[in-house]
Amino acid sequence: MKKYFVIPVLFVLLIAGCTPNYDQEEEIVQDTKEEESETAIVPSYNISDEEYKMPVEYKPAAARGVIVNQVFNRFDITELEEGLRRHSKDVFNPDDYLFQEGQYLTEDTVYSWLERNSEEHEEGLNPSINIKDEDNPDPQAFRDAPRYLSHILEQNYLQKTKGNQVGVKGVSIGLALKSVYQFETEPGRTYYEDIPKEEMLSKGKEYAQTILQRIRKMEELKDVPIMIALFREEEQSSLVPGNFVAKTFVEEGSSSIGEWESVNEDYILFPSDEADSDHQAEATVMKDFTNEVREFFPNFVGVIGKGFYVNDELQELKINIPIEFHGKSEVTAFSQFAYGLIMENFRNNYDIEINVKSPDKQEALIWREAGEEKPEVYIYQ
Repeated sequence: MKKYFVIPVLFVLLIAGCTPNYDQEEEIVQDTKEEESETAIVPSYNISDEEYKMPVEYKPAAARGVIVNQVFNRFDITELEEGLRRHSKDVFNPDDYLFQEGQYLTEDTVYSWLERNSEEHEEGLNPSINIKDEDNPDPQAFRDAPRYLSHILEQNYLQKTKGNQVGVKGVSIGLALKSVYQFETEPGRTYYEDIPKEEMLSKGKEYAQTILQRIRKMEELKDVPIMIALFREEEQSSLVPGNFVAKTFVEEGSSSIGEWESVNEDYILFPSDEADSDHQAEATVMKDFTNEVREFFPNFVGVIGKGFYVNDELQELKINIPIEFHGKSEVTAFSQFAYGLIMENFRNNYDIEINVKSPDKQEALIWREAGEEKPEVYIYQ
């Protein structure tokens, strides 16, 4: 019996449905502890119930740009920012808080805290290093004192105080910590040293306590609840990001960290040896999917999948399929084929997203949210 699939192809409506309605907005005044308050507008509607509303007049982070100079894997940058916001939802509910980029840790502050500790950089958190011969430095000196801390990310969470005023009622701090320490003793001579997870955790918790005490000295943040999360970076060449490994919540006014909560998250690349050994079921499904795509479209380059796991359970699978098409009908036919493969091969207890791309642009997007039976399809014009 032949199977027919009805593909809901979305064009303008998909975009229009996500456009904020500025006819119904709320004007707020942000308390900045200065002589003049700042006014901002908050849309009455949100693009998703799971996301934070943000003031229309977007304020860049006080340390804007530091992250791209300190974290060298672009996937790490994205996950550090988005993952910290995701974990913040556990303590700062999006129904009750607005999101704002961090406004208190400035560029100068962050850079000074990331320095190696020395007489010149007394606030530096990374370990001091003893180089006896500057012209011929000993690699062991670097191995004994790796730069553990790459970046300090701040996020602010706002609430209404009185009338239409809002103030910072929550802060999240993400500490990016290296899993591999890269250093040079001379031009062209690069070393790579793995940093054990437990060693990284120990240092990260030590830095977190120091940073908390420094933040509490800031008048605006002395009584604000603070969440701190530790992020373990991946190596620079990795095609998947690192992951958060621990987090803690500090009550308002407290300058001491109590218990840490372990975070069991991981990003897995398909295909990979790690996927084959640790996630055999999903690895097999991905191999079967790749083989079926190859049979349908022999000249495709390959399939790359990225799975996001929480407590060893797959939460999200994103698949990229680069193919060279010769006409829109080929795109439609392939989208129909991929739609059927999702229905037949992939369980619906996790989100799945397939991006079909030609060398010049994205051609189609096929996605299904966890719990839904049928995917949605968007074919680009």
